[in-house]
Amino acid sequence: MNPRRIFAPTLGGIGLFLAALDPALAQDAAPTVAKGDTAWMLVSTILVILMTIPGLALFYGGLVRTKNMLSLLMQVFSVFSLVAILWVFYGYSLAFTAGPGSLGAFIGGFSKAFLAGVTTDSTADTFTKGVAIPEFSFLAFQLTFAAITPALIVGAFAERIKFSAVMLFTGLWVTFVYFPIAHMVWFSEGFLFKLGALDFAGGTVVHINSGVAGLIGALLVGKRIGYGRDLLAPHSLTLTFVGACLLWVGWFGFNAGSNLEANGGAALALLNTIVAPAAAGLSWMTAEAFGKGKASLLGIASGAVAGLVAITPAAGLAGPMGSIVLGLVAGAVCYFAVTGVKNALGYDDALDVFGIHGVGGIVGAIGTGIVAAPSLGGYGLGEYTIAGQVWTQVIAVVVTLLWTGIGSFVLYKIVDAVIGLRATYEAEREGLDLADHGERAYNY
Repeated sequence: MNPRRIFAPTLGGIGLFLAALDPALAQDAAPTVAKGDTAWMLVSTILVILMTIPGLALFYGGLVRTKNMLSLLMQVFSVFSLVAILWVFYGYSLAFTAGPGSLGAFIGGFSKAFLAGVTTDSTADTFTKGVAIPEFSFLAFQLTFAAITPALIVGAFAERIKFSAVMLFTGLWVTFVYFPIAHMVWFSEGFLFKLGALDFAGGTVVHINSGVAGLIGALLVGKRIGYGRDLLAPHSLTLTFVGACLLWVGWFGFNAGSNLEANGGAALALLNTIVAPAAAGLSWMTAEAFGKGKASLLGIASGAVAGLVAITPAAGLAGPMGSIVLGLVAGAVCYFAVTGVKNALGYDDALDVFGIHGVGGIVGAIGTGIVAAPSLGGYGLGEYTIAGQVWTQVIAVVVTLLWTGIGSFVLYKIVDAVIGLRATYEAEREGLDLADHGERAYNY
């Protein structure tokens, strides 16, 4: 790589800043905190919380049977809460520091554990290549990314895993899988960052990471009782629709917020977050109409989510036309993954976490190398070659697949050995609402 070509996904947060200035000049210029940028980051943080609780919780909850609705709400809410605490204890430090006690390319140290040194006066410009925002706003924004990623995983083994297992696995997984991947991709000393991998808002860190972990979990926990024989239909597509809409709205914070500044780059990411999922929803719906004879609400909603996943790594890098093409491809590919591949292989990924987030994340991560090309209307700078960047993106995907695949497998096995993963036969038959929480989602 040409040393003057600096691909700098705004660390931890995720925008792409391609710096062409002399590093010495960048160090001399002390950035000034802009109130507008700070306000945008606070709003974006709130939007990402909205897409998790209640958005993801309702999207998932509507897809399970009535007897397990409350358990899904509880899992998403509890996972978010647990990771929020772990993030401020040590997660932020592991993801976004270097120096003593760190492994540089793969994981940070504990110099900012318990937010040591973070004050209302400290800024995050060290991480964001000259974009000065309060460090508290930066770490809060990043907290929401760390929290939603394991919450996505629970959909893969929904309706048959013990609540205690979800919580123990989440604590271990964010520590040994999520924090290192975030460090590798978004920190200046990270292995994939220095390699030049592009990930504007979390295609590898969030979606491939959660999708692969979900698939491993679904395989190890096993199929639901009656899978392939009994009717396991969603109990409320209305709630799933509401959840999908909240996901889409919250995703504007996820993607446009990752620009870290309230400027044209954020506007581009916002527009792409409209057109890509719209194209993917239409693509999925059309494929379904040809394949099954009818277009469904669940189909267009799933397609839109697949498009949101695919555009995430490219949101601030692709032009709108490239985003539409990426959405069309992602919708069709994820439809095939959910209806064809999963059925052919027979695994029970209950809410299609791998088919949508894993596959959509792979399509988006690799596709970013194409749609970011200036020759195709993208915004990649420097000596950009599509073949070279696509190869870098493939390496990033493979590293993520291996790290989360192997790491997740080991952690599931540890949890299974310590407390067990699977709910008892009786608990699964009764429903996890009553078995785990002593409550019902509905009392008619």
